Amino acid sequence: MKKILRLLRSKKGFTSAPWAVALALAGMMFFVTIWQLVRLVTISAGVQDAVQSAVIATSVGNYSNVYDGVREGYSGGYRFSGNSWKSAISTGDVYGRLDQLLGLQSSGGKHVKSNSDGTEFAVYGLSVNVDNAQFAPTSGDIPQFSATSYITLEVPLSFCGDILPPMKIRLCVKSKYTPKFDTNPT
Repeated sequence: MKKILRLLRSKKGFTSAPWAVALALAGMMFFVTIWQLVRLVTISAGVQDAVQSAVIATSVGNYSNVYDGVREGYSGGYRFSGNSWKSAISTGDVYGRLDQLLGLQSSGGKHVKSNSDGTEFAVYGLSVNVDNAQFAPTSGDIPQFSATSYITLEVPLSFCGDILPPMKIRLCVKSKYTPKFDTNPT
């Protein structure tokens, strides 16, 4: 018992103890920051892949309307109606596909992915623009049938509580139609 009391009253190691605590806290802060960065990058990459999949599905959904002009080097979404060709494109249901792919729920204008701690991330502000190629372009620069979408991703940080604002980024995903088989082999 006397040895323990003597050890507790001893001043040995007193000057290095605060440095050890400070170093341990700094190391923990560094690893938590790295973990948060990896989490944000992983979520944004997963959402971008899902949006890309949904936009590609929209492009594929327009396949039945695509006029095959491969011989001339162009193609676009057209249907023959009466005596002429009419533009026939659809933006599809990208939000529906995203909800299915990512397990999102619609909540207050946002599509939210929830976990046990609350909101994991939310997506909103989707805009899809389907660019139809010209029916019979005359210039050498031939546009392609493509779809471009923009969506906002918001990820709340799970570091420092509500002190830091959530990460908000605007994702852009592009998809172009390319025929699988060339109908005019050289």
